[in-house]
Amino acid sequence: MAEKKYVLGMDIGTTSVKACVFDPDTKEIVAKQTKDTAANIPSDQGIEGNKQDVPKIVSAVHYCVSRLPRDILRHVTKIGVCGQMHGVVLWKDRAWEKVEKDGVINRFEAIKEKMSALYTWQDVRCKPDFLDSLPKPDSHLRCYSGYGCATLLWMLKYKPEKLKHFTCSATVQDFVVTMLCDLETPITSDQNAASWGYFNTEKNEWNIDILKSLEFPVNLLPKVTKSGQIVGKLSSSWNGIPEGTPVGVAMGDLQCSILATLETRNDAVLNISTSAQLAIVVDGITDIGCQTVEYLPYFSDTYLLVAASLNGGNVLATFVKMLQQWMLEFGFPIPQSKVWEKLIALGLEAPAGTTMKISPLLLGERHAPTAKAAVENIDLSNIQLGHVFRSLCDSLIDNLHFMMPKEILKNANIKRIVGNGSGLSRNKVLQRAVEHYYSLPLEFTCGGDAAKGAAIAVLSSA
Repeated sequence: MAEKKYVLGMDIGTTSVKACVFDPDTKEIVAKQTKDTAANIPSDQGIEGNKQDVPKIVSAVHYCVSRLPRDILRHVTKIGVCGQMHGVVLWKDRAWEKVEKDGVINRFEAIKEKMSALYTWQDVRCKPDFLDSLPKPDSHLRCYSGYGCATLLWMLKYKPEKLKHFTCSATVQDFVVTMLCDLETPITSDQNAASWGYFNTEKNEWNIDILKSLEFPVNLLPKVTKSGQIVGKLSSSWNGIPEGTPVGVAMGDLQCSILATLETRNDAVLNISTSAQLAIVVDGITDIGCQTVEYLPYFSDTYLLVAASLNGGNVLATFVKMLQQWMLEFGFPIPQSKVWEKLIALGLEAPAGTTMKISPLLLGERHAPTAKAAVENIDLSNIQLGHVFRSLCDSLIDNLHFMMPKEILKNANIKRIVGNGSGLSRNKVLQRAVEHYYSLPLEFTCGGDAAKGAAIAVLSSA
């Protein structure tokens, strides 16, 4: 009988790391692990900054992989990696080390002294006036706060000495691939490069001339290759995975999540976890007269047409924490799980068509960075908790519908919406709002795991 061959997939997300072992023959996940990173650290920019500790993220990667069965890991023949897009981490030299136990290398660790923090996609230090002062990218995509190039350009203006300490920059998932393969220069995918701004997806190259005109240190930029390509080999055996195992270029978590979820081109995929995205696959870039959607590189020279909202599960989580804090101040601590359970039950009982209108833009939007959350039409008939929660859930989907109206889905011959992400799968109030606003059935499939998508993406690579 032929020996089993598996693929390890990893998703290095905003709040957690997920790892899974995928069986290409059965199309099933045979083992998986997840670990919250708890990596957020204070920023000198206060609430406008958003930074994470990379060694903690790498530690979560090790935790997940080390807890997968060794007898399965030794049959891993490829490794696929994806993660949170837009963010940037800088480092110099080999900013990692291999740790031995009983004469065997069993873990990789990031060296804090040789690297910066990860400046994430949630960083809003780049104000509209600063972004407006920058030249327009040679790209169909714009550059927003939280995007790698924007963050580096901000540093170039306000903290130029900081950049001089480093020789490389990339997304955190690119750093992990660089570390696993012991690469001298990071290599990123077109998906991650496009998420930084100042990258032309049709030419597959950085806007070098534009960036040089700003005295941007272009030597910091990673090399770029197409998503799904192999960029290196595992530099030593790792928790039973053989040394020399091919490792794919790191990809975007959104693209990999959709790859694992999409069953036909007649599906739209709605992901609500920390943020929220609604996406469909298209063949190329066309002007559909909608400024709130973007075309992101997908696989096999296709694109995702995406409405990417900054406001999703994070807004609902903030509401839950607010209620918890209020109750605590009255001397009644309540577990988060109980708050969620009660809110969803009350939201399902609340009548449709409440007159309360909520703008849920707690984090603004990339197309409207200064927008704030607001509530209108509060009266005695709609102040019950269930009404408020239903209105909040409705408003999140209404905001997505504003960004990508159902007419776009209709014109693309979309027959159903496939749901993804814990923020949606656990919340029937949100699910009901999706079907109401889009007039399409919402279904959940066995896909939806970005780590699984990362594994699938490297399957066909040479």
